[in-house]
Amino acid sequence: MTPTQIPLGIGLRDSSVFASFWPGRNRPVVDALLGLTPHQSPTCVWLHGASGLGKTHLLQALCARAGERGESAAYLPLVEARSMGNDVVTGMGELALVCLDDAEAVLSDPQWERALFRLHQELDEQGGRMVVSATKPPAALPIKLRDLASRLNGGLVLRLQPLEDTEQVEVLKLRAQLRGFDLPEDTAQFLIRRLPRDMAKLCGFLDRLDRASLIAQRRLTVPFVKQVLADQTQ
Repeated sequence: MTPTQIPLGIGLRDSSVFASFWPGRNRPVVDALLGLTPHQSPTCVWLHGASGLGKTHLLQALCARAGERGESAAYLPLVEARSMGNDVVTGMGELALVCLDDAEAVLSDPQWERALFRLHQELDEQGGRMVVSATKPPAALPIKLRDLASRLNGGLVLRLQPLEDTEQVEVLKLRAQLRGFDLPEDTAQFLIRRLPRDMAKLCGFLDRLDRASLIAQRRLTVPFVKQVLADQTQ
């Protein structure tokens, strides 16, 4: 088994590591994830919060960290895996870490619920962990298999909080720093005011700005950002 096993040809984003995640008020959540250890931590860790808060980033960061430590791990986006059948999780019970993204995509499906229950049992026996993301806590989801609901509710449940405007600015500045360019404070503030408060979309637009500034040989000033936004809407 390779240190990091990614099924179905699904790769991890290079940027999805803990060093590129600005925790802000979510520091306790990040610390709890960093503190997960084989045979000691709960078998199931449930990470929930609204879309765009960084759940996928954190799940992929956990897999990347597991690989660095020589542990076997898998990241599986359940939205994509749903159409492939629940057999895709067969054998994952032997891994040290299994990260399942967007649990709502498969929960309430009897076959998927049984497959996830078996996976939980196998991981529990081997001392492995499963980290599951969703927009709601397990108690708020329509899980039909009571044994699975009991296992999921009995694990560690963590909630990601939305970031304040000042924290979102810090996220953008960190993202820019990691990409090797400078993002002025006033430009970051302008982006927060003008774009949706979804960190995935904000960071995606920042990446586009980086490419546009390289092509135009312009700094990321507010006038330049306004021009890029205008060109985007034409």
